Amino acid sequence: MASSEPPRKLVETALLLVGRTHRGDPASAMAAGQELERWRTGSPECRAALETAEHLWASTDGSFLQSSVPAPQRHDPQRARRNTLGLLGLGGLTAMLWGGGRWYWQQPVFELALHTEHAQQRDMPLPDGSEVSLAPHTRARIVMYRDRREVQLEKGEMRFRVAQDVDRPFTVATAWGYVRVLGTVFSVSARTGQMRVEVAEGRVAVWPADRAGTPTEMGPAPITLTAGEAVEADQSGLGPRAQVPADSVAAWRNGWLVFNNTPLDQVLDQWNDYLSRPLRLGSHPRLRQLRLSGSFPLRQPQAFLAGLPDMLPVRLQHNAAGDMTVELR
Repeated sequence: MASSEPPRKLVETALLLVGRTHRGDPASAMAAGQELERWRTGSPECRAALETAEHLWASTDGSFLQSSVPAPQRHDPQRARRNTLGLLGLGGLTAMLWGGGRWYWQQPVFELALHTEHAQQRDMPLPDGSEVSLAPHTRARIVMYRDRREVQLEKGEMRFRVAQDVDRPFTVATAWGYVRVLGTVFSVSARTGQMRVEVAEGRVAVWPADRAGTPTEMGPAPITLTAGEAVEADQSGLGPRAQVPADSVAAWRNGWLVFNNTPLDQVLDQWNDYLSRPLRLGSHPRLRQLRLSGSFPLRQPQAFLAGLPDMLPVRLQHNAAGDMTVELR
C-alpha cells in the first residue's frame, strides 16, 4: 500500500463517511455505516481509501478505530504513529497533512459574520444555494462544515430560504432556542428577551434553550412547525403554537411590518429599526399588556402613528427633544 496512494477525492469521501458515523445524527450515522460496509468489500481502491480515512480520523488522538487493520495490543503513541505512517506510506503522510483526521472534519468550509445598521436590510446568497435576508439591527454568524450548516443569531431578525441537503443539517441558534430545518422558508427573530420562529413554507423543528441558556437538541421533544405556524421561546421555554399568514413571514423584505397579536413594546421596537427618532413606551404597566394586529407600510410611519390612538387606548406625547412617548389614554 505504501507504493500506491489512493486518490485524494476517494479518501476525502471516505473521511466524510467516517466522520458522519461519529458526528452525524442517528439516521445519518446509520446510513454512513452501511455505506462504509460496502466500501470494505468493494474495490481495492475503496478499501485503501477507507483504511487511509480511518487512520486519518484516529491519528488526532492516538487511538485507532475498528477497521480491517489490526490495532496495536497496547496503546503506544509513538508506535501507533509509526504503524500509521507505515500503513499509509509517503502518500498517506501527505494525505495526513492535508486531511488531519478529526481536525480536517471539524474545519469550516465557509464562514461569514453579518450585521446590519439602522434601517438597513441585506440579502445574501450562500455557497450551498441557500438565501438569507437580514432585518435592521441584526447580528449573526454563519458557519458551514462538511457535515452541517450553522447560524448563530445574536440579535435582530433573519429570513431563510434553505437549500435541501440531507447530509448537512441546517440549524439556527439563539439565546432562547434552537431551530432545525426540515426543508423550508422561515424567519427567526431574537429581540426583547425572546425568540420567535415563523414558517412560510415547509417544516422546522424548534427546541427551547436549556437552563444554562444554551440552545440544544437534547432535552424536551421539539415542536414541529409547518407553513403558517409560529412559536415563541424565552427563558421559561417554548410558548404555544400560533397561526400566522404564511405570506406575512418576513414581510419587511417587501416593505411591510406585519403584527399578529404582537405586544405593543415589540411593535415599537420593530418600528424603531426604521424611524429616525425612536418611539418610547410609557411607564404604565397596562401598556405592556396591549397587543396589536395589522399590516403597515414601512414608507408611511406617520400614517401608523396617526392611526395608533384609534387602534389602541393610547396617546402620543412629544417632549422638548422631539422624541415621542406612547402613553396610556
